[in-house]
Amino acid sequence: MTQEEALKIMKMGYNVFLTGPPGSGKTFLLNKYIDYLKENDKSVAVTASTGIAATHMNGTTLHSWSGLGIKETLTKKDIQKLMKKSYLKKHYKNTKILIIDEISMLTAAQFDAVDRACQQFKVSFMPFGGMQVICSGDLFQLPPISKSGEVKFVVESKAWKNMDMKVCYLEEQHRHKDKNLFDLLNHIRNNSVEESKKILMGRPQQDNFLEIPTKLYTHNIDVDTVNSIELEKITGEEFIYHMTATGKRDVINALKKSCLAPERLVLKKGARVMFLKNNFEVGYVNGTQGKVIDFDTEGLPIVETIYGRKITAKLAGWTVDEEGKIIARINQLPLRLAWAITVHKSQGMNLDAAEIDLSKCFVEGMGYVALSRLRSLAGLKLVAINDMAFYVNEKAFNVDKQLREASKGMAKELKKISLI
Repeated sequence: MTQEEALKIMKMGYNVFLTGPPGSGKTFLLNKYIDYLKENDKSVAVTASTGIAATHMNGTTLHSWSGLGIKETLTKKDIQKLMKKSYLKKHYKNTKILIIDEISMLTAAQFDAVDRACQQFKVSFMPFGGMQVICSGDLFQLPPISKSGEVKFVVESKAWKNMDMKVCYLEEQHRHKDKNLFDLLNHIRNNSVEESKKILMGRPQQDNFLEIPTKLYTHNIDVDTVNSIELEKITGEEFIYHMTATGKRDVINALKKSCLAPERLVLKKGARVMFLKNNFEVGYVNGTQGKVIDFDTEGLPIVETIYGRKITAKLAGWTVDEEGKIIARINQLPLRLAWAITVHKSQGMNLDAAEIDLSKCFVEGMGYVALSRLRSLAGLKLVAINDMAFYVNEKAFNVDKQLREASKGMAKELKKISLI
């Protein structure tokens, strides 16, 4: 299905599951729909299952918005407590459309819990209290793990089965111009392990890059160690930047935890950095890499990107909006040290070059997430890999087939409607 077709279906007011491989434009399309809703004064709540994803759309986490918090289920008592909170009453009363990004990270139980809360606050037994719900995500990303250790996707929830969810499976590719990478990711999605290995192991080895590649690791301890060691190697003056914040304390804390920008950023001339936001006018996007080459008279870092563009990094803001008003805001330079980053935190980024160590992959989908961050296999330096990196969740694999078929059926229905 094309983005244009999916947008038409969302504008019709249906509950929609927007899915497809990395680079198919899911987040871009969500932002387009959000702009459309705001232009037409439609009350929309923009949420995501993770804080990282939420910041891409200036939203908040679904857990915070709904009152679910760290819980996986809501008892009758829990809901009674939530209904006493005036700010939650306001959320639910005024919201007509609920957007949930990175739905793959939510468990079925959490999805059902939010559905139940919506019904109670909206005083309606309709799914999600009658709101239009737009879900987006790729089930092949890192799977949700319940407290019991079971993997149960949202598509297996009771709420999902009652929602008449229209599936929009985006097929266009807007990120990966490299056919080999596109084929590799599709082979992994299709559980074709031997074909995946053939492409990955048969590619020409890359030794000279335009830049030092960002290192992706599966564990935090490796990332922190690499970044600290590399910064220490650089002699010269340290420039320290502290995050500032305004707004509701609990929302600020959630925003800080979710944002990739550190509360205390230490930079030196020569530091490897990565931009964390999109700013097309200035010339960088989320994932653009470069090196600090100097500091201006105000102490702001001047970053030279791998393409030779020199950019003075200025303060940027991450916000949480509620009913068109900013209720929390944090300000920091949109940079982080980029010698290394975890696979988990790389979700949502596009990387020109990466040195990836997949020797400690411990869950299906981790290799897929890491490799799908790249724009091209020419930007890959593979340190090591284990067999787990080639696997995706079996349940996700089976559900994906059904989603493709449902999307084809919806595309046909749309054509019929257009002819009337």
